[in-house]
Amino acid sequence: MKSAFTAIFEKVDDCYVGYVEELPGVNTQGRTLEEVRENLCEALELILLSNREITDKELQGKNFIREKIKVDV
Repeated sequence: MKSAFTAIFEKVDDCYVGYVEELPGVNTQGRTLEEVRENLCEALELILLSNREITDKELQGKNFIREKIKVDV
């Protein structure tokens, strides 16, 4: 399932800083805008995977329901 997020890029001196508007903590920097875009996608993927792993560990042995949700904003 593909999801869309909002990337913000700021020019700071001779490099760029990027972050995901909807998810605090997902941020990166780089010399070029393309480098920051690639780094930001990788950072977002790692955060999402890590959060899923943490949740899976916390749910072990519990009775739960997991389902996909969609929101329009």
